[in-house]
Amino acid sequence: MSKGMVFCRVVLKNWKNFANADVAIENRVFLVGPNASGKSNFLDVFRFLRDLASPGGGFQESVGRRGGVTAIRCLAARRYSDVEIRIELKDRDGASRWEYEIAFNQDRQRRPLLSRERVRRNDELLLDRPNEEDENDRDRLTQTYLEQVNVNREFRDLSAFFGSIRYLHIVPQLVREPDRSVGRPNDPFGGDFLEQIAKAPEKTRNARMRHIQKALRFAVPQLQEIALWRDNRGTPHLRGKFQHWRPQGAWQNEEQFSDGTLRLMGLLWASMEGGGPLLLEEPELSLHPDIVRVLPQMFARVQRSVRRQIFISTHSPDLLRDDGIGLDEVLLFLPAAEGTSVTTAETHQDIQQLLQGGVPLADAVIPKTRPENMLQLTLFGDA
Repeated sequence: MSKGMVFCRVVLKNWKNFANADVAIENRVFLVGPNASGKSNFLDVFRFLRDLASPGGGFQESVGRRGGVTAIRCLAARRYSDVEIRIELKDRDGASRWEYEIAFNQDRQRRPLLSRERVRRNDELLLDRPNEEDENDRDRLTQTYLEQVNVNREFRDLSAFFGSIRYLHIVPQLVREPDRSVGRPNDPFGGDFLEQIAKAPEKTRNARMRHIQKALRFAVPQLQEIALWRDNRGTPHLRGKFQHWRPQGAWQNEEQFSDGTLRLMGLLWASMEGGGPLLLEEPELSLHPDIVRVLPQMFARVQRSVRRQIFISTHSPDLLRDDGIGLDEVLLFLPAAEGTSVTTAETHQDIQQLLQGGVPLADAVIPKTRPENMLQLTLFGDA
């Protein structure tokens, strides 16, 4: 059941860039905004939920990984200083609606402490903390019920769904040098990407590799064949056969693959995995603009088969040139003195008017996120 859920609303208070945010979420979401506006921090809300519910995570560890409550709390926070996250979800078949709410602060020893934890399913309140036991033993508020198997039975599907969230931002150099990420399973930056491929069931792995090979023939025409192999230490490697002046071509491993090829392989593999929501940061990096333009169509086609919710942060006009992208799928991040605002593009009348006048979505949206004094950068270096 957990894999059949989707996020449909996010409400934030005092979370990093966001003093207040209340956003409706579609099945495919494009996050657009200037640098440092909070796109990554918005995605980190979902990573935080995953960390809460995952083995080796939990409340204390999840807050600690982010530098503590003080580092998480929005700089625009005033008298009310609790950090709050409220998530609304629904089953894909419409059978149930869920709501998870967590609020926290810190005690005098700077230890993260829950102020509130609630779970609702439809109109039924399954959990409401602090409860009487919490009031009698405040140390209990250092843990969520979400992370405790002995008390989360009624909403374990919710916990499993949070644990299925995956974040991906492939760093090609880590793929080439996996020793840098030893001991970090499911590394979101690709340190164990080849190991993840190698560990997949053989039938599944071979089927996915065939699909990837077929796609890469269009994106990298000179790449004729790809294969996975292990060296004497058992470390997995990629081999690619490239067209060459020699009749048999030339084989190269991942050390010789371009950044774009490795990143595209990571995107293709992750999109076929299925499971919970997929969080992608700037998938356009290192890719040719014509490839970037077809990514939304590719993700939409994959979603129809694996039914996976996808969140995509981007600075690329090319990624937004797909006519199939709806205004309700685009979230605009606009920073201000009191924190970043997050709104759907459909709430901006000027964007709607531009689209009605024939302006492409990218040309209507991207200029709203452009820094006001950007051209002053051209003066850099003047005495």
